[in-house]
Amino acid sequence: MYDRAAAAYDVLHAARSKDYAGEAARVTALVRERRPEARTLLDAACGTGGHLPFLRDHFDVVEGIDGSPAMLARARDRAPDVTVHEGDLRTFDLGRRFDAVTCLFSSIAYLVPAAELATGVANLARHLVDGGVLVVEPWIKPEDWDQAPLPRIDSGSGDGISVTRMTRSWRRGDLTFLDMQYLIGSADGVEHVAEDHVMGLYDEAVYRDAFAAAAAGCSIEVDPEGLIGRGLYVGVKGA
Repeated sequence: MYDRAAAAYDVLHAARSKDYAGEAARVTALVRERRPEARTLLDAACGTGGHLPFLRDHFDVVEGIDGSPAMLARARDRAPDVTVHEGDLRTFDLGRRFDAVTCLFSSIAYLVPAAELATGVANLARHLVDGGVLVVEPWIKPEDWDQAPLPRIDSGSGDGISVTRMTRSWRRGDLTFLDMQYLIGSADGVEHVAEDHVMGLYDEAVYRDAFAAAAAGCSIEVDPEGLIGRGLYVGVKGA
């Protein structure tokens, strides 16, 4: 997933004016409110690294991890002074701990079923120092799911390509399915790329249980608005 559409991903989010700088500043404020001395941060599921250069402005050491080699290649180009790693949210082991760990843009919801989400949250918390801060941005809550009558269309141009993406989404129980169809045009022609995404529609209780489980050992606070209206869960390890 994402390997063939990594460049298109950046073009579309630039067209939608995603505010990486503002989001990084907001996350930094949440961390510093709970751990003023925080110096190190790990951005899990960092994707193409949109947040990394801005987080680097606020912390002495920032690292990233993601499961897509193509996404990581773009992250390295975007933030060459930030070390990034390839790994799975549930199983990666960097052998060190951080003052803060983030998992943004609903990436955590790709861990399905709920037991897998709990495993992922526990692994993120395992990379925190005692008193470290975990910031997780969830996917849409079940009660907020609104079935779109038609597929969504997003378009943009940049980096030598033009992109149109049509996304059809639907719900089945506590899962959402996204069928994404890209047309990626360049001077060499037009390529069609298809992606299928499955994400968990978890309610607040699922996240609370994952944060509070002995394996994670984190408190949890809820910011209902969050960065883009999906909310945020903020925990402190050992609190």
